[in-house]
Order: sequence, then C-alpha cells, then structure tokens
Amino acid sequence: MLSKLYPFSAVIGQEELKHALLLNAVNPRIGGVVIRGEKGTAKSTTVRALGELLPPADESANEGEKRPGVITLPLNATEDMVAGGIDFHCTVRDGYRVFQPGILARADKRVLYIDEVNLLDDHIVDLVLDAAASGENRVEREGISFCHPASFVLVGTMNPEEGEIRPQLLDRFGFCVEVSAEHDAEKRVEMMLCRESFDENREAFIASYGKENERIAGKILAARRMLPNVRMTSHLRGFISELCRSSNVAGHRADLVIEQAARTNAAFRGSSVVEVDDITAVASLALAHRRRDPVPPPPEPLQSQERQNRDEQPEQDRGNKEQEQAGPDEEEDNGGQDFPDGRSGPEERPSENRAEEERQKAPEQSGDSDDADEAALPEQVFEIAAPFKVRPISSPKDRAMRRGSGRRSRSRVLQKQGRYTKSTMKRRNNDIALDATLRAAAPFQQHRENLNGMAVILHDQDIREKIREKRLGNLLIFVVDASGSMGAKGRMAASKGAVMSLLIDAYQKRDKLAMVSFRKDSATVNLPVTSSVELAAKLLREMPVGGRTPFFAGLLKGYEIARNHLLKEPDARPMIIIVTDGKANKALGGRKPLDEVFDLSLKIAGEERIRFLVVDTEEPGLVNFGLARKIAGMLQAEYFKIDDLQADTLLKIVKNTTS
Repeated sequence: MLSKLYPFSAVIGQEELKHALLLNAVNPRIGGVVIRGEKGTAKSTTVRALGELLPPADESANEGEKRPGVITLPLNATEDMVAGGIDFHCTVRDGYRVFQPGILARADKRVLYIDEVNLLDDHIVDLVLDAAASGENRVEREGISFCHPASFVLVGTMNPEEGEIRPQLLDRFGFCVEVSAEHDAEKRVEMMLCRESFDENREAFIASYGKENERIAGKILAARRMLPNVRMTSHLRGFISELCRSSNVAGHRADLVIEQAARTNAAFRGSSVVEVDDITAVASLALAHRRRDPVPPPPEPLQSQERQNRDEQPEQDRGNKEQEQAGPDEEEDNGGQDFPDGRSGPEERPSENRAEEERQKAPEQSGDSDDADEAALPEQVFEIAAPFKVRPISSPKDRAMRRGSGRRSRSRVLQKQGRYTKSTMKRRNNDIALDATLRAAAPFQQHRENLNGMAVILHDQDIREKIREKRLGNLLIFVVDASGSMGAKGRMAASKGAVMSLLIDAYQKRDKLAMVSFRKDSATVNLPVTSSVELAAKLLREMPVGGRTPFFAGLLKGYEIARNHLLKEPDARPMIIIVTDGKANKALGGRKPLDEVFDLSLKIAGEERIRFLVVDTEEPGLVNFGLARKIAGMLQAEYFKIDDLQADTLLKIVKNTTS
C-alpha cells in the first residue's frame, strides 16, 4: 500500500529543520528536536514525511511492522493510552489481568511525535519524560506491574502564540529549531504549484520524488553504519566546552548533544573525522533553547568607589582639595562631620547604621515627610513603556470542580467538557468512563452469573466516572498606585508598561479584568469586572498621577471586588495584582497609614480563595525601605520586581513556581 503523505524531499525551504530531523534519524542519542514556529509553516508535514525515510527498526518483524515511521501522541491521550493498561479482551477471556501496551511501547526505537507539545497535560508529560530519561516504561496501576523498553526520539511541534513549553520538557530535546514563513516570492509560488499537484494526483506526485527520497534514505543508512567509526580529537571537545561556557548554558547536556550531533553530521556527509564545520553546523540547534544572558555583576558599593577614587588621587592634591572644602566652623568643631583624613567625627554614626536608622524611621515618617512633597507635585499623565512578554502566572491546581472557560489555570471541571484525564469511583454527574468501567469488571466476568445473556456483567462497584480537566480564565484585579511618588524617575511609565504586559497576557488567557487606582484621598474603580482588555488599556493610558498615597483604600477596594465576585462564583480564583512601592501616607482612620495597611493585609490573607501578587516599583538605591516586600509577606503573596515579570530574564532551568 503506497503512502499518501507529502514527500520529505518535496518540502520547499526549511533547510535547518530538515537537517535537524535527518541528524536525529541517523543518531537518536542526539535527543530529538522541538520545532517552534507560527502556524502554516509545514512543521507537522515535514515531521510526518520523515517516517517514510526511516529504515526498519527490527529486521525480524513481519512486513506490517517493519517500517517504524512516526508514532503520534495525541493531546487528548489518557494515562492508560500512553503507558498501557488492562487488555480488556484477553482479561475477559482468561479471567486474569493481561497487560496491553500503550503508545510508549509502540514508540520504542521509533520517533514519538507530539503535535502542540506545549499544550500536553502535565501528568502525561511526566510519563513521557520518565520513559525518555530511563529508556523504559514501568506501569504500576489497576493491579498490574509491568516494565518494557521505551527508547525513542522525541519530536515536538508548537506555536509560541499558544503558550510556552515547560522548562523540564524543553531541556530534554537535543535540538530546537525556529521556523518561519518563506519570504522569497518565487519559492512561495513554487509551494502553491507543488501543493496543487499533490492534491490533484497524489500517486504521481509522490512517485516523481521517489528517487530523491530513496537517495536520502540510503544516506541515512550509510551514516548509521559509519557513525561508530567517527572520531573526534580532544581539542575539538575543548572547543565545544568553551562554546557552551560562553553561552552560559546550564548543566552539561548541551556539551553532550553537540558532541553527538557533530559526530553525526560528519557521518552524514561521509567523513570519519569531525571538523570544526561540523560543530558550528549543529551548535546553534543545540544552544537555541539553552543559551542564557549572563547575570550582570552586582553594583560596587558607593563607599568602595569613593575610597578607590580617593586612593587614586595624589596625596597632596587630595589634602589641598579637602582644605579648600573645609569651612572655619569645621576646623574648630568636627562634631557630626568628617575629618579631612576620611575618619568620622566622634558623634557621627557609620553610614551603614545611618541607612538602617533611615529604614526604621521610614514607616513612621512616611505620613509627614512625603505628604507635602507629593501634594506639591502637579498632576501628570505618563506614557506607557514598551510592553514585554511576561512569565507564566496561574493559580495552583487543586481538587476542586469548577465551571467556566479560558486558558490560564488548569482545573477539574463539572461540565462534560474538557479532556478526559483519568477515572474515579465517585459518582457526580453521570459522565461514565466506559473504558475504565469495563477494565474494572473484566477480571470477574467468569465468576458472575449471566442470566440475561449480556456481553459484560456490570456491578455497581465497577462503575467509573471521567475526571476532566480544562483551562479556565481568572479574574485579575489590578490595584495600581497612582500617587505622586510614582511619577519620580519614570516609575509610572515602567509600571504602566508592566500592567499593559499583564493585560496582553490576560487577553491571551481569556481572563476577566478589573482595575483600581489609588491617589489623593481615595481609591477609584477605574474598570468594573469586564472582559474588555481594550477598555482597560485605554483607561490605563489615560490614568493620571499625583497626590498622596491612600494605600489602605486601594487594597480594601480591590479586596471588596474579589469578595463580591466570590459571592457570585464561590469556586472562582481571583488574583489581586498590586503595583506599588509600598509607601503610604494617607490614612482613612486615626491610625498611622502603614499600620492600617499592615493590619488589613494580615486580615485578608486568610481568604485562601484569593491569590495576591505584589509588583514592587521601588527604585534600587543606597537606602531601600522594602515595604512592598514586607506587605507581600503579610499577604502571603508572590513578590516580583518589575523586571522579574519579564520571561526573558528568568533562568530557563528554574521550575516555574506558578505552574
């Protein structure tokens, strides 16, 4: 039976992608490839076409099993489909549990292809990762204990617009290829003509590329035979290590992948000796998803810089300069001033103690010292800084059953929608899991009396229901500090940029929004609960800045919106995102402003259904009060600096704490 797939050699362009797939076909030890790119760029077509080029994995197998091809793992696959489970037919016939292999068993010595790999359920990802790391699949479920080989090459495709892939899974892939649409007009026309020919007469089109496909398949076989004899000199291994070190990769997987890939590239071009060109040809594929920006060194303390400058200055010039700067009063009485030789006066505290003293005084003085300054600042409207891609933010998964839709947080759902992930004996909504029910009843069929001639006898204890999961949207309540202090040093522009980035992310995740700003004497609900991100962006752009900081009023207003939403939807999980530097100088009662904020934070933190995030806008400096961080601790909230929200600044190897 002839294949109906589009030929591999007929794919126009995407040379880097085809090269990465062919190297993995020669040497599965490279670790597979993840393909990132926009829709309609022939990602899936190219991967599936690769299966027609691969030689048999087992020469002793019968004709129907000789071609290994590409085994596809569907996104809606259940745990028993992937790992394996009870063979219902054999179990009913024999009266004892018989294991039925799953997708991982069929993928042994083959290519395991996951389309939209970034959307795969987490527990399925864990199964695949465990098998890929160990080379075997161990099943311990439903009274079955079984282990079988599962050595395969992972190939995944994804569209970054649909969300990012988990870092643990991404690092498992040896290569990462970024694909994009073809820009050459002539090649785009050629693509259209080829596709028309393929649709009109598939057999003739496939036959026209038969010789080229056979040539590539023969090249794969020849490279496999040559690979064990390919050698690499020690100085080239040093070059690989230096290349990875300069790219700031984490761990040593990149070094090992480049070594294997360079040897494979040499074998594929018919050489038994690895050259520098072989390394450079594969390095970008192995480093694309592992390269990290270097962490900048911490700034040198101000005192150290002054001391260094003072040491570099000639002694005589420094003495003359200090004498010119010293006044007659300073020569007679040094109390509270510096001596010319740099020593502190007898009554002066060291600078570290002064900084600590300022931190301790800050909460008490914030209601007085900043009040006049902020009141004097004119009202301003700041532009929105350039938005950026934010790190993933979601509510932790729990066992609660919910209704709704969206794309942010994964949750079990009550309605008969979403992906069937596993089964349960609890009866809730009559969503019967037929496969699990039959498996539970299968071992007992020989011992049950069949009075009605039924094919399968079911008892109440056999009935299983489906547990479904889907992503739901959240209510995001933005509580934004719009007081006069936010206008200093462009902090409000940066804050608006961060909020706009979160709004864009909320639109992609189908969230509902609300916005509260606090300034002058009160807090204002700029935007009631809505799904209109465009309206929220417009209000954010026009939001003025100026006046005092009634932090308590803003926090209370945001909490009231979340509480009212929970009265309507008790199973909801609203998030309150607070954008502030933590300072407060306007109280609603007779207490100190910060004391009001602290007490309220401790009280509302007890509401477990509400999640808090604090985005600190305080500029780094010699004296930092750290009030936003302190409030985040009281709220049991996740704490971010504005720069921490940017996904590109996070280390890819760190497990996402919000997933």
